[in-house]
Amino acid sequence: MEGILIIDKPAGLTSHDVVSRVRRLAGQRRVGHSGTLDPLATGVLVLCLGRATRLVEYLTGLPKHYEGTVRLGFTTSTYDAEGEKIPGGPVPALAAVDLEPILDRFRGPIEQIPPIYSAIKQDGRPLYQMARRGEAVAAPPRAVTIYRLEVRDWTAPDLQIRVECSAGTYIRSLAHDIGQALGCGGYLAALRRTAVGAMALDRAVPLDDLSPETLPEHLLPPEAAVAHLPTLSVAEADAEALIQGRSLPIAADHPAGDRAAVFTAGGRFLGILARRETTWHPEKMFPPLPNPNF
Repeated sequence: MEGILIIDKPAGLTSHDVVSRVRRLAGQRRVGHSGTLDPLATGVLVLCLGRATRLVEYLTGLPKHYEGTVRLGFTTSTYDAEGEKIPGGPVPALAAVDLEPILDRFRGPIEQIPPIYSAIKQDGRPLYQMARRGEAVAAPPRAVTIYRLEVRDWTAPDLQIRVECSAGTYIRSLAHDIGQALGCGGYLAALRRTAVGAMALDRAVPLDDLSPETLPEHLLPPEAAVAHLPTLSVAEADAEALIQGRSLPIAADHPAGDRAAVFTAGGRFLGILARRETTWHPEKMFPPLPNPNF
């Protein structure tokens, strides 16, 4: 069993919990996810099964889309509802339009400090483990990009936002920083991931709807993981050469870019090619699986 599975993750489970359940349902160990969701978060979690796990790296850098609730007037140690609440200041009586200059500070490329209760590693150890043991933790800032930040609703003390951002962005940190900018403190009270790249909730299956019998019908083909890459169609002779590890000369009508998803003229997915000066080099290839009936 191989392919891409878009799960609508429920609250209360870790991403690893979801992977473990799908491993049991699929009856195989080779299952991985393309980007962690916190236990309190819900929404799109993209899983790769079988040989499609080799394509995880092409998914992790895709933009993410979220809808979240920033609760103002308190901060927490974890920047979300799981942490200990710490009183902030009075929530300002602002109209939604008055929030725009504040939110504009966080649009575009920004430097963001991740929460200390995060899976980022320092000296090989996750920060959250160090923080829980009371060790001194200083998460270094990271460069991220907020492509879109909109107000969905503003009914004090809850600010509901819609966010499109680069991979690696912590919405918990964004909520905390918005609260700091407003002078009253804030934390992330709820979060729902609505899309990873083009993989959106309308294609996601609730985890509880999966069974060993229904799982295969929800699997997308492995090439769904690289639908954002340019494509290249090749003749059967070139397809065989690529499968055997030989390079392909780059022609004038070939797509630009460092990588391309390559298919046979008949539409069969072959794998990923990487550009090397004047040739395409096979990076990750998917030879046909043997027919179990022969």
